[in-house]
Amino acid sequence: MTLETIICELSGRGVATITLNRPERSNALNVTMLNELGAQLAALASDQSARVVVLRGSGKHFCAGADVAGRGGADAPPARFSLHQVLAALDAQPQPTLAVVQGAAAGGGAALAACCDVVVAAEQAFFSIPEVRLGMAPVRLAPFFIRAMGRRSFRRYGLSGERIPAPEALRIGLAHAVCGATDLDRTAAEIVDALLHGAPRAMRELKEAIAAMAMPASAASPGADHDPTKSEEAVEGIASFREKRKPKWYPAP
Repeated sequence: MTLETIICELSGRGVATITLNRPERSNALNVTMLNELGAQLAALASDQSARVVVLRGSGKHFCAGADVAGRGGADAPPARFSLHQVLAALDAQPQPTLAVVQGAAAGGGAALAACCDVVVAAEQAFFSIPEVRLGMAPVRLAPFFIRAMGRRSFRRYGLSGERIPAPEALRIGLAHAVCGATDLDRTAAEIVDALLHGAPRAMRELKEAIAAMAMPASAASPGADHDPTKSEEAVEGIASFREKRKPKWYPAP
């Protein structure tokens, strides 16, 4: 099934593949994509024929995060799912989930990967959490990243906005396997096959138990009403991104 921004396929083995399909925008997350992702994850959660959920991106990149350059607009559809709601749904998805990452996984795109049970990345892929460079604090993303990479690693990369090369992502736990680009599909298929060996109900019960042992994202995330895009720094950060210049707070060397 091809929607406006995602492609959804369910194989005869029960592998549901969701492909982010805005390659011309590096699969950046807009309102339509969040709405379609939220609805598709909800539908799969109650689909007993879906055994594993695979999330991937079309084109060069997995997901470049929020569509900062194209946000807003009078013709934008109403938001039925926020980014946090989509992340929380993916984090709580009853089926095992696998992210297949090539190119960039930035901001909300990196958070999507962090919410999956398993992450496979190409050697040249990179992750980043660049929100502070745009004048925004990724407060509501923090719990997902902390559970994936740990508090200390998130402190560095959340505060610096540096790129996290795939080998470093593997070292800190943000990725589980790194391979050559030509081996990406094969590696992902091998992990999917391993997941299919597990009994569906047992895996659902295990995921529920794991979630119960950790603080849920909804409880851990401060600032439920916090909108980081409304601050003066965010306005300047987004403007500097659009204008391809350094933000005013950056001191020239």
